[in-house]
Amino acid sequence: MEEKTKRILKFLLRWLITAVLLWLVLSRINFRQMRLAIKDVRWQFLIIVWILTVIAFWIRSVIMRLILKKQGCGQVKTMKVFGASAVTSLYSLIIPGPLSTGVKWYILKQHTGKGSNVLSGMVYNQMAEIVVKVLLGLVAIGLTGLTGGWKVPVGCAIMTIVVIAVCVLLLNRWTGPKISAIVAYALRLLPKVIRRPVETILEQLKVFQTAGYWFHLLIAGVNLVVSFIGVVIYICAAKAAWINVPVLALVWQSSVIFILGRLPISVANLGIREYTLIEFLALYGVTAPVALLMSMIIFSTIILMAILGAVFQITWAIRVKPGKKSRA
Repeated sequence: MEEKTKRILKFLLRWLITAVLLWLVLSRINFRQMRLAIKDVRWQFLIIVWILTVIAFWIRSVIMRLILKKQGCGQVKTMKVFGASAVTSLYSLIIPGPLSTGVKWYILKQHTGKGSNVLSGMVYNQMAEIVVKVLLGLVAIGLTGLTGGWKVPVGCAIMTIVVIAVCVLLLNRWTGPKISAIVAYALRLLPKVIRRPVETILEQLKVFQTAGYWFHLLIAGVNLVVSFIGVVIYICAAKAAWINVPVLALVWQSSVIFILGRLPISVANLGIREYTLIEFLALYGVTAPVALLMSMIIFSTIILMAILGAVFQITWAIRVKPGKKSRA
């Protein structure tokens, strides 16, 4: 089968999964209750959600700029990274997030002329954000306890220690290359579809194994700030829909949805976010229409950034003079 045909089939599969998940969600919705929920939405919290979204994207752009500077791409401005992230949000409405990030890579590569450096920075940034989200989620689940008694906090504590230990060993200049070599050797037993992405990540992480712990702690600290802002966004989205649930529950739920959103199985995280929130909030007696309203509010942040992305795209196109190659 040709590579082009495979890409088309994968693209159609993701749209199919998105459609099925949305159908499952909509089949549980009472649209009369949905209209009433939308009518009663608290707009002041919705506006706060939008403002915090822009702030979070800006801070993420600052993080990426610091990483690119470490990669020898110091000429990149924060506004350029912010614009590239916004444009990526625009394309994420069509193609899955992990694939739409290729747009961001292309823009920054065109601007810096250093494609491999940009790829290394993006891989490291994405992994750092995922690790922080996982740790935040584990801490929240451990403190919440759920229904597992003492076993849940202990299990979360062990997993937290393991994740931190793996990160320390993987990013250490002495142990990192050895662990990467062991993992690469073990990957030989796996299919190419699984092996290649992991090998790419390991290869790109080599650059940061000599960066020093202070650099990693700085990136992790700023990512933690962004994660807290993300939690506040979830809290405000819940308030906008008149939902009252424990804050810690929203902390780990936001982490779960973020991590699931990194999987290239749906478009713009549609279906995954809605289905997860409806099932989760049902545990607290929240009806499906109200849970869907909260999901719509969160999804509106993607629409907001996509609109900004369209503005950047048009602005960059206008600035390009005829006959000259764009550096956007």
